[in-house]
Amino acid sequence: MGVLHEMTTNFSLHGKIAIVTGASRGLGQGMAIGLAEAGADIIGVGVSNMEGTKTEIEKLGRKFYGISLDLSQPDAAYRLVEDVFRIVDRVDILVNNAGIIRREQAENFSDKDWEEVTSINLDSVFKITREIGKCMIKQGKGKIINIASMLSFQGGIKVPAYTASKHAVAGLTKAFANEWASKGINVNAIAPGYMITDNTAAIRADKERNASISARIPAGRWGTPEDLKGPVVFLASDASNYVNGHILCVDGGWMSY
Repeated sequence: MGVLHEMTTNFSLHGKIAIVTGASRGLGQGMAIGLAEAGADIIGVGVSNMEGTKTEIEKLGRKFYGISLDLSQPDAAYRLVEDVFRIVDRVDILVNNAGIIRREQAENFSDKDWEEVTSINLDSVFKITREIGKCMIKQGKGKIINIASMLSFQGGIKVPAYTASKHAVAGLTKAFANEWASKGINVNAIAPGYMITDNTAAIRADKERNASISARIPAGRWGTPEDLKGPVVFLASDASNYVNGHILCVDGGWMSY
């Protein structure tokens, strides 16, 4: 019983407060619900309606606070900190999930698309991590989980800005981890494989491309938001206290193929 209790306690998030960006649907919603299932109260951040996420989390008996914020704006990170600390007095967990993708051949990829993608996928991740990280350093403890990608390792096709931003997120994860591990802050990332989300709708609609991807995934299927619940709870909990700067692939075996 003693060992089982310790294991359960290590993965418990009861009493914790987690920020999840992009929590309205897809991977962000799945992770927010997973964190709530482990006991955390959730602050969801985004521009889309989060009522569905709020409903599911409150069904679990946890609290949900929604903050409407356009993360592409240069001052978004500062406004987020102000809004968060009007609601709560600390933050234990930060999940930088919000992201967008634009598809076009590299030679035709516009400056506008490049800037829109990198502002949300990279700039906001850096700024939010820096600002919330300052608060965690004062607390002496915190968990930061960035959402990377298979394209943190590979080049992809027709997604140069997304690929560049996700390579950079992996690098930022390691850079912050190196500086903050000694301060009690664990900074890690999850690299999802091919997931059933709005971002992959165009690929899944292409029967030939969909079939070729599915055939290459050793697990034989695309992932779902539910597949990220366990990994995010692990990285948010005391079970991962000695894990720093790691990029955890949740990909059905894609990267090992």
